[in-house]
Amino acid sequence: MTTLVFGHKSPDTDSTGSPIIWAWYLNDVQGIPAAPALLGEPNTEALFMLERWNLDKPQIIEGVAADAPVVIVDTNNPAELPADINAADIRGIIDHHKLVGGLETKGPIDIRIEPLACTATIMYKMIGKDMAQMPTAIKGAMLTCILSDTLEFRSPTTTQEDKAIAHALAKDLGIVIADYAAEMFAAKSDVSAFSDAELLRMDSKEYAVGDTKFRVSVLETTAPATVLDRKASLLNTMTTVAAEDGVDQVLLFVVDILNEEATLLVPNDLVKTLAEKSFGATVSGDAVVLPGIMSRKKQIIPNLKV
Repeated sequence: MTTLVFGHKSPDTDSTGSPIIWAWYLNDVQGIPAAPALLGEPNTEALFMLERWNLDKPQIIEGVAADAPVVIVDTNNPAELPADINAADIRGIIDHHKLVGGLETKGPIDIRIEPLACTATIMYKMIGKDMAQMPTAIKGAMLTCILSDTLEFRSPTTTQEDKAIAHALAKDLGIVIADYAAEMFAAKSDVSAFSDAELLRMDSKEYAVGDTKFRVSVLETTAPATVLDRKASLLNTMTTVAAEDGVDQVLLFVVDILNEEATLLVPNDLVKTLAEKSFGATVSGDAVVLPGIMSRKKQIIPNLKV
């Protein structure tokens, strides 16, 4: 039976590339039939990665069959996985986020969770000497994942291991990191084809602070004006998306990669209070700039207060 490898809903580059990497490893190195999968449409940067390295887009699934073998990557949070995930036969978890709890397995499994910026960095370490037989396209996906999750080493989640592995991969591939990252971020910044609702859900995670449920959305871009020019319509759409998704409020952080800051849209007093309590911000309008805020995992979610 084929093992499905997948990451979280609203797949970003790491949650698109890491399933491809690990499915290759299971198939070609361990001899275990495996296939990558996605829990939604990938974002524009992930699509760029697939096209740049001539990789097939993994199948998109909505659920998993009972007892189907699966490996979960880039998350361990049941809220970010299919509702029927605990009916599956979870064979492994590879992740770089905090341990949430709630997953149930059929027996003992391999779990690897490390405080690194990217799941692909962990996979590089796990694959070890077998990296020598990894195809160029898979190495390209691995490099793309690391540069994406570290924002070309600008993110505070970046470790020396992430940097060293990215440089080793770039040297092997003959890639100039600065030039390639610029291509990636240009692709990530082109969101013109997406509706406001799609933008608010594109790279988002559900998170509760006490009894208040949030959809915490992050848009990383080198051209923040292209998103902020749509501020009025995005603010209006937040109410609709929150109601449809069963949360109290959508939070949208527009991360300016080059200036290393985020702009938080402020639709109401709830978000105004949150910005002031969480980030020490002074809010006087419907948006506030948060200098140095780059990482949802390390700087945004851990600091949220209402």
